Amino acid sequence: MIIFGPLLVITGIGFFCWLLFTLAVFALPFFVGLTTGIWAFHTGAGVLGCIAVGLVAGGATFGIGQLALAYVPWAWLRMLVVVLYVAPATVAGYSATHGIALMAMAAPNWQTIFAVVGAIAVSITAFIRITGRTTPGPAG
Repeated sequence: MIIFGPLLVITGIGFFCWLLFTLAVFALPFFVGLTTGIWAFHTGAGVLGCIAVGLVAGGATFGIGQLALAYVPWAWLRMLVVVLYVAPATVAGYSATHGIALMAMAAPNWQTIFAVVGAIAVSITAFIRITGRTTPGPAG
């Protein structure tokens, strides 16, 4: 039994890191959907109404971003859209990696170093996944 404990911990951390890298692309739509859903709840929409409003807002944010990347002819505007999607993913990567580093080590300097490295890795992954989702079009 003593062998299974560390293996399960390593497997769990690996799963959550994989999940973080997979869901980093959706950090901005999730944030918009959550914020809009909370706003709808506080204005009296009820639980089902706030869930519906949040899902529509998050989906619309993701769809508008994908349409902007697919049809905007200027490279600088495409890069601005990509930065708008990568910035929340970077913050989420920093926070998640810092949380894991808090459990793994005691030195605050090393926690920050690992958190910055994790944020860079998540932002690169989000950048590659966001730019890989669109079809190549004319860039001017």
